[in-house]
Amino acid sequence: MSKSFADLIKKISELDKKKVAVAAAQDTNVLEAVKAAKERGIADAILVGDEAEIRRIAAEINMDLTDYEIIDEPDLASAAHTAVSLVHDHKADMYMKGLADTKTFLKSVLDKEVGLRSGKQLSHVAVFDVPGHDGLMFLTDVAFNTYPTLEQKVDIIKNAVDVANACGIENPKVAPLAAVEVLNPKMPETVDAAELTRMNNDGEITGCIIDGPLSLDLAMDAEAAIHKHATDRKIVGDADIFLFHDIDAGNLVYKCLVHTTKSVNGCILVGTTAPCILTSRSDTFEVKLNSIALAAIVAHNMK
Repeated sequence: MSKSFADLIKKISELDKKKVAVAAAQDTNVLEAVKAAKERGIADAILVGDEAEIRRIAAEINMDLTDYEIIDEPDLASAAHTAVSLVHDHKADMYMKGLADTKTFLKSVLDKEVGLRSGKQLSHVAVFDVPGHDGLMFLTDVAFNTYPTLEQKVDIIKNAVDVANACGIENPKVAPLAAVEVLNPKMPETVDAAELTRMNNDGEITGCIIDGPLSLDLAMDAEAAIHKHATDRKIVGDADIFLFHDIDAGNLVYKCLVHTTKSVNGCILVGTTAPCILTSRSDTFEVKLNSIALAAIVAHNMK
């Protein structure tokens, strides 16, 4: 089981090297991450985008492009279409956003002819390695689904379980989060959490342990369970997957972890036929590298 991104990178470097297709690869942080991924045995890359600009940036960061396939496509939308087609046609294992904007990237993912539709609900999984916390934390959904329905939450859980499985967690503990840990009909998120727990208990959602509604402190701090006399819960400070009832709650926690802790993270979009690396332009080189590693381990597990 991978308990850190260092563990994850070590594990994937021992497996067959994957290949990532990058849409609009002319971005410094993206190329630095791609370079590091190749050097560490994580993934090779096909660089789709403005070739002249790719070569200019590569020269600045001392990146040898000799062994890279480069497809010259300066137009951002066309670059995304070409790159996603490579993954659709199994010429690459995963799909990464470079300089292309998120709207263009997602439009290519959902393209009916060359995209990566699977029939499942798409969702975003952010994986955190937080100092002092035992094991990786899987946050979902903090960036894609705004106000998911109960049915969508079922798929979001299944997608996150697949990612956790790929990281070596066989029966992950899922905490549907709320402000309180008891069902309150006036708080819809607690109603959904209780129903997800029932579905898990009745065998309608398998491969994980669901216990909700659960407050964040009970989900990640065993001491809180003792103080709240909640040690009889199925999750006692040892949740693996943190399910947020809407994007506002998830995004706030995500950014709080990023900006107030010395954590590292990686993010991918799943529910697709191949993992998609959807990071922000403001994300660091390290986040992009971790996201490539995360996508690579999920791609390996999918095969």
